[in-house]
Amino acid sequence: MSENNNPIIETEALVHTYKTGVTALKGVNVGFYEGVITPIVGQNGSGKTTLVRHFNGLLRPTSGTVFLNGEDAKEKNVGAMAVQVGYVFQNPNHQIFCVSVKEELEVGPKNFGFTESQREEAIERVTELMDLGEILNLHPLTLDYTTKKIVTIASVLTYNPEILIMDEPTGGLDEQGRRMLTKIIRMMKDNGRTVLMISHDMDYVAQISERIVVMAEGEVIDDGTPTEVFQNAENLNKAQIEPPQIAQLDIRLKNSDPLSLNVDAFVEKYRQLKN
Repeated sequence: MSENNNPIIETEALVHTYKTGVTALKGVNVGFYEGVITPIVGQNGSGKTTLVRHFNGLLRPTSGTVFLNGEDAKEKNVGAMAVQVGYVFQNPNHQIFCVSVKEELEVGPKNFGFTESQREEAIERVTELMDLGEILNLHPLTLDYTTKKIVTIASVLTYNPEILIMDEPTGGLDEQGRRMLTKIIRMMKDNGRTVLMISHDMDYVAQISERIVVMAEGEVIDDGTPTEVFQNAENLNKAQIEPPQIAQLDIRLKNSDPLSLNVDAFVEKYRQLKN
């Protein structure tokens, strides 16, 4: 999974039971690795969001252990975890609370003790990266949905966390927003950062991921490469998810070895078969 094969986040027998009595995680054992893009997929209620909210201290285990960089997370407060693990909510309106985009970008660096020059440098870097220069003085809640989502991601990138977690990042994004998202995810990987992504968008998952973790009913039921995961019909059925559309077509044509996960691969494979 990584050069040293040591997980940057790891859980051991992680259980979480809510006050309502619902046990959302049932002894989860899973690790996530430096520089690896890993979507976590499964039906609603499978435990995906409950799992990742243990990684920045939003939730604490009922039993079991979360390790962050090899250290037991119960020894860390929320602030210490949040500076390492950036979290982007599914709905940007739940994350935005400042009156200008620039102030929104300043929140993380201020909270984590950046000097004024460090804050300015961080905001300049992210503004250029995500082309936000023309909207810095606008109220973020007046922006269109795609731009609001980009702003919430930018507000996390300003403090450059080791780990970026995004909940349904493609939801509501237009094509330009999806391209920007892909640029950000690949930049994070190139910089040795870890990206975790909760998603129901299997076409995008197949496009961006190196590894997929599949959850159902509070447990991890599959963990492998996109090809391995999308060829396991039994586990996909348990998780109530379907392969990308192009892969479904490949399977129906009975030529799914190797499985095509994008249109370019599909076209090239059938061009070669024809020849």
